[in-house]
Amino acid sequence: VQLQASGGGLVQPGGSLNLSCTASELALDSVAIAWFRQAPGKEREFVAAVSRTGGGRIYSDSVKGRFTISKDNAKNTVFLQMNSLKPEDTAVYYCAAGPRTITSQLTDPRSYDYWGQGTQVTVSS
Repeated sequence: VQLQASGGGLVQPGGSLNLSCTASELALDSVAIAWFRQAPGKEREFVAAVSRTGGGRIYSDSVKGRFTISKDNAKNTVFLQMNSLKPEDTAVYYCAAGPRTITSQLTDPRSYDYWGQGTQVTVSS
């Protein structure tokens, strides 16, 4: 199983980006998917997650109201729409898949079995 994260780039404060996470040999419609991020010199932090069924979504307080996670089952892709970006959103963003992750574990990186390689998001003027 390989996860591929893409869509990062350089954007000005207040701008938007839409990250994508695709998978080979794994149907994303039945697994939990999360986005984590890691800024230079900082620990990896949880950003957003969607449950296995797609019915549950959870966001970190720092991105709530600005980011939206969604599944497109037809494309076997999970998106992270990021709006109103701030310089503090600058980080490498990783997607993770958890076939066994239950709702109470969505924010715990240890509950995810597969990780993508990361995509750089830089918010700067």
